[in-house]
Amino acid sequence: MENTQIVKDIAESYAPKTKEQTRFEELTSLDNKVKRPVEIFAYTFGCAGALVLGAGMCLTMGVIAAGAGWAMPVGVVVGVLGLAIAGINYPIYRAILKRRKAKYADRILQLSNELLNK
Repeated sequence: MENTQIVKDIAESYAPKTKEQTRFEELTSLDNKVKRPVEIFAYTFGCAGALVLGAGMCLTMGVIAAGAGWAMPVGVVVGVLGLAIAGINYPIYRAILKRRKAKYADRILQLSNELLNK
């Protein structure tokens, strides 16, 4: 039973594509083009904020520069900076996503309407 599904999938991958399939592929490609760069930015920026926050915590607790009098105040400042980076990540993500959606909205809506009104 499983083999028949595999055979069907292989045969389908070699079959000529219809206009509807190519439009659907273009629609999903445009959707990915809108979302993927924004998600990559958000994950990268969020990870950077978490790392800065962690470095601040290490300084504050004395894991890094143990015994230094300047470690705790600097650690608090670095930790607050990390919190600010992590906190601002989502509003930046939404702003960039909104801009990218506006850029590709016309073509995505056109393809969507063509596929839905078939």
